Amino acid sequence: MDRSEFREALLDVMERKTHPAWSAFSSGAVPADRLHIHLEQEYETYVRDFPVLVARAYVQCPIAEVRRELIENVYEEETGGIAAGRPHPELFLEYPRGLGMDLERFGTVPLLPEAAAYRAVLDDFTKSAGWETAAAVTTLFIEGTRFDRGELDASAPKRPAPPLEEHPLVKHYGLPLKALALTRAHRAVEGDHRQAAWRAVLDHVDAAQRPGVVDAMNQTLAAWLRYRDGVATACGVGSEQARSA
Repeated sequence: MDRSEFREALLDVMERKTHPAWSAFSSGAVPADRLHIHLEQEYETYVRDFPVLVARAYVQCPIAEVRRELIENVYEEETGGIAAGRPHPELFLEYPRGLGMDLERFGTVPLLPEAAAYRAVLDDFTKSAGWETAAAVTTLFIEGTRFDRGELDASAPKRPAPPLEEHPLVKHYGLPLKALALTRAHRAVEGDHRQAAWRAVLDHVDAAQRPGVVDAMNQTLAAWLRYRDGVATACGVGSEQARSA
């Protein structure tokens, strides 16, 4: 697998990172009294511990240039010292706080079975599959979207960035704009982070390791899709509702 094939295989995974129920979440079709389930599962599955997941790639990596990119990511996520001003997991909690949810629920979140399985995949691939897989799963898959080709190709569509007033939580659920600090922070640093993530993986993963990284990305995608299935069901979004949203 040469570099070009590796790039296309990874982009193929990212372009399949989409779920039929997401339109229900983005259009306000999820009942307001169940929206907390989505936020709780996201927080417990990866948001709270995302700096730790990336740090696992950092401590395993022997390449100084890549470590510098990874530790900058960890620093921003853990402290907000570059752009956000506060740790990103803390800023995430501004969403449920702004929606009037009980934040005590976020202290001990029972994971749905599909969420627990997805988290187990993340732990496995960040702990025991080498820095290459840990970096790809965290900085490419978790942080990335189906629009990642736009980070590498100027002619491809980039991730949409509509006005904050059009954010689904604002438009459909009444979230105050001031609670979108994490969204603002992501927009401030995301372009550089995306390019750094792709550069680290494409330029520094040895050819022998590439098939294993692609396989791990595909497994992570499959676990993520099942996780989103579980969250959609728990939030009362069936397949028919998802298609019509």
